Amino acid sequence: MFEKKKGEDIVQEIGGIRSMEDAVEVFEKRMPSEHYRRIRAVRNPEVAVKIANAIVMCDPDTIYVNTGSEADRTFIRELALKKGEEKPLPMEGHTIHFDLKEEQGRIIDRTFYIKNPGETVSSLALSKDRRDALSDIREKMFGIMRGHTMIIGFYMRGPAGAPVSNPALEITSSAYVAHSAELLYRNAYDVFDREVERLHHFYANIHSEGLNRSEDLPNARVYMDRSHQTTYSMHCTYAGNTLLLKKGNHRFSVDRSVYEKRGSELAEHMFITGMEGDGGRVTWFTGAAPSGCGKTTTAMAGDFFVGDDLAQMWIEKDGTIRSVNPECGIFGIVEDVNWEGDPKLMACLRNPGTEVIWSNVLIDDKGVPHWTGNGEPAPEKGINFQGPWHKGMTDAGGKPVPMSHPNARCTLRSSALANYSEAAEDPKGVITRVITYSGRDSDTMPPVWVAKTPRDGVIIGACIVSAATATEVGATGVKRAPWANAPFTPGSLGDYMQAQFDFFESPWIAPEYQPVMAGLNYFLTHEARGGSSKGLLGEKKDVKVWLSWLEKRAHREMDAISTPIGLIPRFEDLAVLFRKKIDKAYPEDLYEKQFSLYVDNILARIDLQLEAYGKESGVPQAFFKGLHEQRQGLTALKAAYGPIVTPRQAAAFSEGRRP
Repeated sequence: MFEKKKGEDIVQEIGGIRSMEDAVEVFEKRMPSEHYRRIRAVRNPEVAVKIANAIVMCDPDTIYVNTGSEADRTFIRELALKKGEEKPLPMEGHTIHFDLKEEQGRIIDRTFYIKNPGETVSSLALSKDRRDALSDIREKMFGIMRGHTMIIGFYMRGPAGAPVSNPALEITSSAYVAHSAELLYRNAYDVFDREVERLHHFYANIHSEGLNRSEDLPNARVYMDRSHQTTYSMHCTYAGNTLLLKKGNHRFSVDRSVYEKRGSELAEHMFITGMEGDGGRVTWFTGAAPSGCGKTTTAMAGDFFVGDDLAQMWIEKDGTIRSVNPECGIFGIVEDVNWEGDPKLMACLRNPGTEVIWSNVLIDDKGVPHWTGNGEPAPEKGINFQGPWHKGMTDAGGKPVPMSHPNARCTLRSSALANYSEAAEDPKGVITRVITYSGRDSDTMPPVWVAKTPRDGVIIGACIVSAATATEVGATGVKRAPWANAPFTPGSLGDYMQAQFDFFESPWIAPEYQPVMAGLNYFLTHEARGGSSKGLLGEKKDVKVWLSWLEKRAHREMDAISTPIGLIPRFEDLAVLFRKKIDKAYPEDLYEKQFSLYVDNILARIDLQLEAYGKESGVPQAFFKGLHEQRQGLTALKAAYGPIVTPRQAAAFSEGRRP
């Protein structure tokens, strides 16, 4: 069982500071007078002691306390340029950051949970005993900021005043990381003490890139101390490994929802977007997808954008599910972002007026960023993540070097988007009526299907399978991606699944607000449905239709066909929505290809999940019962119609009309 504040706090063991008085003495000795004045505004003893210990451990040359003022932001931007962590581009407010070519994603092989004796850690993650972690962090982080400036930032993950928000410290020697934090999170220097007192917790993040050399990458580590809600990152620069307010702190929020707030809160790897329905109503969605699987594109398909990556949810006293975005910016993958599929994001990236940090894209000789799939003419040459680049370039093994890395990113404030909603800063959150789960699935599930019960909705989330993407260094092939949140789930998957059941089956949710829970998949290929092309069976923009159908389901305005895996749309309804929403014809033969059940593929997927979860401890029996029911229903369908079952056949079968 997981316990907070169990075992020694590692940074305190290394720094030796244990009281407010000792912390103040460190501040007075180490800080310039102006920054000493700023830090003294922090009255919370635990916060002050944490910061003082980070100073002693890292031993920076100087310290800068960031209050979020425009002067402070300017200092950070200029420091990033001075250090060479970023370079200016001709478009005002745009800069380029290149990570080390060997560090283009999360270093999952060097990322550890710090484990106490007898504590269960997710079977999908690495862990290290506390004493071993203490020794390694002491060796690799003591004195790591010598020659550098330590920047201390105070942030809120979520709007101030929201019941699920998290105060968090970002302590770093990287001006690029500090600059990114200013775009992605809410600087909360003025209210930090108040929010810590209100919420009774805070997260701490300590990072240094060290000398930022390729030869130091074997020493790169990311440690997450769940007990003391502190992360440590060293010798790395990729934001997924260094901007620990993001996925590092997300893990702590997952712990809170599973072990402290079970049944009343969730912390999910989900977008938040609003769809405008009939009469101008706005229906809010959250949706899970592994990184690199279209979460940003799906979020941007909405009419009102709140977030593209993370959501923190709770059950309000009125029986509604509410959601807020812990972030206020986008750290988005740009591969395949183009004017056709992502016009609102492209407007920010290609037109003046938006502050953007680019990472690992190609910069041509005119200083213009380019990336794979942007739909624009490619330059002949430029500079990218691995150095000078030209068309036709290959690596030492003869493999083509892409124009941009598949994990190339853009970082910008959400408020720059044309469909940005001011609801993003409302501490009351948005009333959430639809929950979706999706992955990069080329050959099995239909584009959209709805769970018949909350139990079945949890099962859809638990059974996400996806092709590996470039977001994790060394990840390949097709793999399970439970809830798209498994990489960020510190405890056992059994505990996490039980928390999902407790939340979505909660008696506190009013029946009229029970959310629609659905699977999404717009990565089906022609090849998987009898064709020869590996291209998508449909277009990215079709997702707006799938969301619109779900919006109507949430208000009980759409009928559906019942199948063993859930409810699927009728052709007649989709044909109308395609014309209305994206002005596109939708032929019935395409509908049949997309929504026919390829039973053997689905049965193999179910068997994969039964086998994998059968090896986990504590998985609720409701999960296995639900999958066995699906398996039984699919087997009966196959016996009646064969291995490929059309929607019309599924409808006839569910209505008792046998062949």
